[in-house]
Amino acid sequence: MKKHIVCLGDSNTHGSCADPNDSADGTRRFNEEERWTCRLQKLLGDAYLVLEEGMSGRTMVSTDPLTEGIPALDVIYPILMSHEPVDLLIIMLGTNDTKDRFGLSPACIAVGMDRLLNKAKSIPCWGTHAPNILVICPPHIGKEMVNSPIGPVMGMHCAEKSAQLAVYMEPVVKAHGFAFLDAEGIAELNQIDYTHLTRKGHADLANHLAQIVPGLV
Repeated sequence: MKKHIVCLGDSNTHGSCADPNDSADGTRRFNEEERWTCRLQKLLGDAYLVLEEGMSGRTMVSTDPLTEGIPALDVIYPILMSHEPVDLLIIMLGTNDTKDRFGLSPACIAVGMDRLLNKAKSIPCWGTHAPNILVICPPHIGKEMVNSPIGPVMGMHCAEKSAQLAVYMEPVVKAHGFAFLDAEGIAELNQIDYTHLTRKGHADLANHLAQIVPGLV
């Protein structure tokens, strides 16, 4: 059986594209040749099966009054069990948790990650090995986001909180004994909403992960 790698994330795992001119198909979603998950599959080869579980707006634990089915905590059980045995879970979340309407500090967002990791560890999806998780802290939201088309919905304080996420998340993740990666400086964001990855950002993230994932599974 191939090694199953489940990628749990938000719109940057789904492949949302803020600039259709940056997408080969001219659409609002990067295609299978562009998304980091799909590129990672090609780089890793046939011994691996990379499984996309990205949803726009997804948070770690916060319920969104504007959109249903958002908290990863509520859906991680069926997601992981549908792909078991899971050899590696990659989680890239945190961007949406910074939204003003949730009222969470970076420290509180990290507590949410702790809850999510505890839930993931408890799920009987890991086959014969121990839970194996890589947490990726997303690139920092740009300060210019507040004046972008998504600024009024995201809120005034997202960039400030986003810049502090890794500081609080890394010790939480490492306390569980899991791997941690800060994507700041690895994957670039676009210059339209300053929140979503560019096509180059997807490629760079995939290339970086292809170097470290084989050592984790």
